Amino acid sequence: MTYIVCRLQQGSTSARISGCPIFCKLELHCPCLRKCKENAGFAVFVLVMIMDLGEVIAQSTWGGDGSSLAGLTDFWVFRFLLNILGYASIVIPAAILIRYIKRSNFLERSAGKGCTYNVVKACVYGTADELPTTQLDSEAPAPSPSRFPRWAILIFCVVGLQGSYLTWGVLQERIMRHEYGGTEDEPAEKFQNSQFLVFVNRILALTIAGIYLSLFRQPRHGCPMYKYSYASLSNIMSSWCQYEALKFVSFPTQVLAKASKVIPVMLMGKLVSRKTYEYYEYVIAALISVGLSMFLIAHGPDDEKKSTTVTTFSGIILLAGYMMFDSFTANWQAELYKYKMSSFQMMFGVNCFSCLFTSAALLQQGGFIEAFSFMFRHQLFAFHVFLNSICSATGQMFIFFTINQFGAMVFVIIMTTRQALAILLSCIIYAHPVSIMGGFGIGIVFLAMFLRVYASHRMKQKKARQQENNTGVKV
Repeated sequence: MTYIVCRLQQGSTSARISGCPIFCKLELHCPCLRKCKENAGFAVFVLVMIMDLGEVIAQSTWGGDGSSLAGLTDFWVFRFLLNILGYASIVIPAAILIRYIKRSNFLERSAGKGCTYNVVKACVYGTADELPTTQLDSEAPAPSPSRFPRWAILIFCVVGLQGSYLTWGVLQERIMRHEYGGTEDEPAEKFQNSQFLVFVNRILALTIAGIYLSLFRQPRHGCPMYKYSYASLSNIMSSWCQYEALKFVSFPTQVLAKASKVIPVMLMGKLVSRKTYEYYEYVIAALISVGLSMFLIAHGPDDEKKSTTVTTFSGIILLAGYMMFDSFTANWQAELYKYKMSSFQMMFGVNCFSCLFTSAALLQQGGFIEAFSFMFRHQLFAFHVFLNSICSATGQMFIFFTINQFGAMVFVIIMTTRQALAILLSCIIYAHPVSIMGGFGIGIVFLAMFLRVYASHRMKQKKARQQENNTGVKV
């Protein structure tokens, strides 16, 4: 560390950057790069200070030699910073290039010719201005008639969603919270690299989306490709926080935290957007808060002996990060859908950038070598990862199909039931102790969620009847 700081003080970092011919050429056209070059030494100096702080925290947390790489990489904040640096190695150059293309009027100078023009237009500007107005303003097509009865399709959707996501949840907990090996030939060890799990899930989803797009006709794509990167970044960070949180909290706690996402959404809507809510929404938020609090403060009678699950402050921070990033992803994707793309186009675009970002971070951190070595040592882990990715990808397809066939209301009911079954299944398989008070807390949370679905449906019916009475047109 001291050597790096001394070299920075001598200006070696700035000199190396200045010696790069590509950087010098871009610097002539983009004044912001000159400022980046001047601050490069300071930025790396700050990184060194963060690493030193991580060493101190690791030493105080685990004891022993905190400066060891193993102890430092066990600290989730340090791993998060490494991931951010990996993403930044792609985001920052891409942002500079996009800014340069827009400021230099590249499209006007290239006169609309050549492969480079088409690539730049699709990635930076999009083709929404070339789409017909009828396509831009049209709604999603209605589900095509099926030769199967509606009840059979509904059962198919329920079984697909429940099977995919219940298996996915069980495998998540198995991979992140339990050891592999433990025999005479294989020492017991846990898998620590959450980024690799996110990568495998995304690359399989990308493959499935690509196959679907190549087989079935889709709306003409008009969204600038780079806009998918915002949803992609928030999506992979929410998934990373979700996996990391399982190291600190139990799976039932994680599921209940997801169910309580309505509370921060309402708070932010009230404070930031000055939104108003119905009275029943405040009652439901209060019920969820009470139920979640009852579950968190309850301890089973044999909790200290049988369970290693400890709800820590780190777990709470990671769950909060998951909810924050996930909320941004949903809102940004809603904005992208204004381009009238299909769900599989969205799936392909977001997962394409997700694979790019996660692979860059894994390559820089040596994550691929670590993960594949773990796979070769523990074949059961490789099977679990592959099955986990299949469940994640098929679950996404069942989401699109269910919403297309039956609408959002039926989908919400199915997924709410799935969360309750996931907690029950986790407690049975992994023997999580739940006290009577904790069980009541779980029941209150899911009762509130079903009341929310019912009340929302009733309010929509009431508004539709009022509109029908006012206009005389059946809605």
